Amino acid sequence: MKSNTRPLASVWDWQTKAACRGMKESVFFSPPGERGSRRRRREGGARAVCRACAVKLDCRSFAEASHQRYGVWGGTTEGERRVRE
Repeated sequence: MKSNTRPLASVWDWQTKAACRGMKESVFFSPPGERGSRRRRREGGARAVCRACAVKLDCRSFAEASHQRYGVWGGTTEGERRVRE
């Protein structure tokens, strides 16, 4: 019987080329209670990493397809992805 599923490595391979690989998660995910200018600064820093990333579009597509509710993915914030849903 033939399977329609792709090998797992092909689903995640883009991550090996990500500019954020090895960085602290706290750059991309907000701590509890983070708001206002502090949140905007952190998100701006995360987005700067994403701007220089070779796999930004793959990351964004993954986040949208898997409905990632938190963090900056592919240069998009939580709020931006919610608006697109």
